[in-house]
Amino acid sequence: MHRLAPAALVLLAAGAASAEETRQLDAHEHGVGQLNIAFDGDQIAMELHAPGADIVGFEYEAKTAEDRAKVDAAVATLARPLDLFALPATAGCSVVQASASLESEEDHDDHGHEDHADDHDDHDHAKHGEEGHTDEDHAAHQKDHDHDHDDHGKEANHTEFHAEYLLNCAVPAQATLVTFAYFDSFPNALELEVQVVSDRGATAFEVVRDAPTLDLRDMF
Repeated sequence: MHRLAPAALVLLAAGAASAEETRQLDAHEHGVGQLNIAFDGDQIAMELHAPGADIVGFEYEAKTAEDRAKVDAAVATLARPLDLFALPATAGCSVVQASASLESEEDHDDHGHEDHADDHDDHDHAKHGEEGHTDEDHAAHQKDHDHDHDDHGKEANHTEFHAEYLLNCAVPAQATLVTFAYFDSFPNALELEVQVVSDRGATAFEVVRDAPTLDLRDMF
């Protein structure tokens, strides 16, 4: 997947940090996605995260031709930001860069899981040595730990769509209303938690299916 230019990523950094905390605390809630929007000069950078269930109706790995076709169609739709998040024509916005992809939890968790295992082994061996635990105690503890890992591996692997956009606007101060056709494109989506960053600071919003517009006049 093509990445946004470094400057655009800097624009999103302030909002993304807060939004990421929300995502970690309330991870992967079906029906709820996250959208970060950053304004800087004549540019608007956007980043979207949405559960697979919201976008294609399932979260397992696409294996059938029908499932793969749904994913491909969704990625193509997500790569057209102004069709999903419409801005006033008077703002004169156009797409400079857009990309979308499907990611799974395994893409993020594999490396961290290995690191956790190493830390666990080092810590437990040292602790057991200090407390005088027997080899039998350690073996029993290790068996329980391995069982926990097995259970973790059996859990359903969630998928998430990730999209990044960079827009250029002739009159960015006119980009004061966002209309979320996103909800029309994806019937399973119920809400987007939106973090907006401009030279006036960062503000959080919630946009829901029943009220699919966002008034940004206070951000300019």
